[in-house]
Amino acid sequence: MSLFDHPRFHLLRHGQTAHNAADLIAGATDAPLDTTGLAQARAMARALADLPLRRLHASPLRRAWATAEALAADRPGLAIIPAPDLAERHWGIWEGAPRAVLDRDATPLGGEGPAAFHARILRGCAAIPAPDGPEDPPLIVAHSGTVRVLCAALSVEFRRPPNCALTTFVRDRRGCWQADPPRIAADFPTHPMRFP
Repeated sequence: MSLFDHPRFHLLRHGQTAHNAADLIAGATDAPLDTTGLAQARAMARALADLPLRRLHASPLRRAWATAEALAADRPGLAIIPAPDLAERHWGIWEGAPRAVLDRDATPLGGEGPAAFHARILRGCAAIPAPDGPEDPPLIVAHSGTVRVLCAALSVEFRRPPNCALTTFVRDRRGCWQADPPRIAADFPTHPMRFP
């Protein structure tokens, strides 16, 4: 899978939406960022200003796309590449319901089953090109469900990222993957900042 040909990549969960603030399931609902989410995205863009970045992929759902736009705003020439298969899982009749009703092993009426969702995320990973020589790690803006599937596929412990948190995945010399704990903008030091 092409994404996994990169020895390192970053995955940023989108900023907060009204659904997140109310602890409701957004799933495939195209919820926009709320005021807090926009502020989170701008803060993360400032925190990652020195992150070398040549490829920026994003789920087309508005909450992820707007987060990616904040990152790209001060990077002339950096295009956002749509990654439709990395969109959040469709929860059918559970869309808009409290998160407490979620059963990740079930297929809700009108929704997407766990196996289909897992396969779609891995298909989306395969669509991200392999590195071109010593290329800087790609950054993907997506969803907590995307992170969950990637962690399962790479045998990495899943830590649900808060809104607008960055998770970095790294493959070691033995070929085993690790993931840094999710970090929000406040976790990053002020300038100067260095990324491996």
